[in-house]
Amino acid sequence: MKKNILYGIIGSLLMMMTAAGAMGQDKLVAAEVALGVKKISLGKPDQFTPYGFCDEAPMKGAMEQLPAAKLPFNINDINISITGRGVVVEVPLSDTEQLYGFGLQIGSFNQNRLRKKPIVNDNPLNDLGYTHAPMAFYISNKGYGILINTARYTTFYCGTTDKLTNRQPMVSKDKNGNSVEELYKNDGKAGSSVTVDIPGAKGIEIYVFEGPELLNVLQRYNLFSGGGALPAIWGLGVKYRVKADFNQQRVTQMASYFRTSQIPCDVLGLEPKWQTAAYSCSYVWNNTLFPSPNLLINSMRQLGFHINLWEHAFVSPKSPLYEPLKTKAGDYLVWNGLVPDFADPAASKMFGDYHKETFIKQGIAGFKMDECDNSNLATGTSNWSFPEHSSFPSGIDGEQMHQVFGIVYQKAIYKVYKELNMRTFLDVRASNAFASSYPAALYSDTYVHQEYIRMIVNSGFSGLIWSPEVRESNSVKDLMRRTQTAVLSAQTLFNSWYLEHPPWLQINRDKNNKNELMPDANKVEANIRTLLNFRMSLVPYLYNAFADYRLKGIPPFRALVVDYPNDKKTYNISDEYLIGQGILAAPLTEDADERKVYLPAGDWYDFNNNKKYEGGREYTIKTGLTELPIFIKSGTILPLAKPVDHIAQDTQFQITCVVYGANPVNTTLFEDDGITFNYQKGGFNVVNLSWVNNKGKVKRTGDFKQVRYRVTDWKFVL
Repeated sequence: MKKNILYGIIGSLLMMMTAAGAMGQDKLVAAEVALGVKKISLGKPDQFTPYGFCDEAPMKGAMEQLPAAKLPFNINDINISITGRGVVVEVPLSDTEQLYGFGLQIGSFNQNRLRKKPIVNDNPLNDLGYTHAPMAFYISNKGYGILINTARYTTFYCGTTDKLTNRQPMVSKDKNGNSVEELYKNDGKAGSSVTVDIPGAKGIEIYVFEGPELLNVLQRYNLFSGGGALPAIWGLGVKYRVKADFNQQRVTQMASYFRTSQIPCDVLGLEPKWQTAAYSCSYVWNNTLFPSPNLLINSMRQLGFHINLWEHAFVSPKSPLYEPLKTKAGDYLVWNGLVPDFADPAASKMFGDYHKETFIKQGIAGFKMDECDNSNLATGTSNWSFPEHSSFPSGIDGEQMHQVFGIVYQKAIYKVYKELNMRTFLDVRASNAFASSYPAALYSDTYVHQEYIRMIVNSGFSGLIWSPEVRESNSVKDLMRRTQTAVLSAQTLFNSWYLEHPPWLQINRDKNNKNELMPDANKVEANIRTLLNFRMSLVPYLYNAFADYRLKGIPPFRALVVDYPNDKKTYNISDEYLIGQGILAAPLTEDADERKVYLPAGDWYDFNNNKKYEGGREYTIKTGLTELPIFIKSGTILPLAKPVDHIAQDTQFQITCVVYGANPVNTTLFEDDGITFNYQKGGFNVVNLSWVNNKGKVKRTGDFKQVRYRVTDWKFVL
């Protein structure tokens, strides 16, 4: 009762706030929409916004378990102005703040003192903000997050501007210009605000997520979005996409290869030619290549494989969906195909229902949703997608549709799986804000390994899942390093859409397709098998990390600064990240056999040799090609499973618990059927693991009647 009264007082006070100088009589309206989350609005916000497409209700019960919220500044100091150009927002910024986020950024990590324009683009480049998943959302190490709820192209000046005011300007030494670099270098004091420019807007909504710590901000955001994603447990295995022109026989042969070679694989992905038309899409099986698709699906299921289909959302005139969607599409074509108006629930349902009846009910476990991230804005010749001035029957325009297209596309497909009580793990090329609950892994046609690592780190700032896929490689070493990174990401994915054989049998594309395998192919295959078995041993740990994401909002993959926001040495580390509660990953690329690793406070153990390191220091480490570049935090009980070649509905994981350090902290495993949403109705167990008096203990609580985890051994590392 006291808490409700407090909310009422806060809400009443916030409702009394007004905006000075904001174009006439418009009032700034603010309200507490959930514990630690405030919404500020001014003017007439757009009809279509990222939060407007979020169907998931905030997990308010979980949010109330977080520490008391607070802001490092007075919320009244956020200034909003509506002008003839649009909306300008100014948010206070202190000298010592570090800023992160803006979606799946590829070219930058710490965003302080940068100009960012998060725009969806199929070729993210430099540090401009162009990305597969643009988000008008940033967070501060001071313990708050600011989300501008807009689908418009928006620019953030992150402490880069100095505004003329009535205050006496600070006198600084002029530059004489000894070089061009010196003239343009921004080496002065950072500006006192983050200024946000939203052209064309007539009003705006701002969501303020409070801490007190950086991790709490992300938890609030993810929980407010409906909780984090919990994919089907088989989705945490290995996914392999076969060559685009494979027929039913070749797919079957590839499946047989994985099982006879004892190489783990749970998902086989079919690329464009599985359907009669791909650019644009027919969504109709190509009966020449796949004469018996249902037979294929069923035979693959018996071998323990799930089938994933490639597609995009542009509807071919050859598709059964073309005529029904013709009046529910944009006024421009893409590859001569319709652009469905997914902002219209009726169009979304029509698209989803077709997939439900034609594919999902037949056993298709997931989709790869391609080409939803716009043409490359950096070149004039890249102009395949619909223009920004497109119009749609719902009223959304082309610019806004581009920004949210990946989200509304995901929603149309994922909604069907939820209706059928089937979990999945999708692939998608674009996303946006409030997508935390979608089990959809982003991917990219870019292929710079160092950038792939940075995208894992950045994904945790925005409620996103990122998969650094493996294709061909420059060398065997490059292949192994890329595979290590894939093993230590949300989804271990090999994309061989243009390779006849797996890349570990021949790294050279031309020779691979000429059936010329490497002389040492068997050795490389064995080494890949070792890494993929490591992945399978981590599945129970990873699944629990995703359960924490779902139920507590804790990102399963996150930057060091998230857990150590007061450690200045973590502020710019973009090539290390935390996995769950006890693992620190420091991937290597082919460029070096060793690298520097910073380990935060506490003691850490090298996973490969159990060597102990004191935290708060930097070390030079070496990791072999068949090892994992990870460190385990002292106090961790790490559950490692005996590897399996796939995860079936009745798979029981045989667990060895490895205890690191003298004072281990109790840990848990999340146990359910792994394939339905029954856990949301209480159909799960929490398996508590503890080490007491030099003895391991297992305690299972919950209503799930089966046993997925059996702890068979304990090991102690001091």
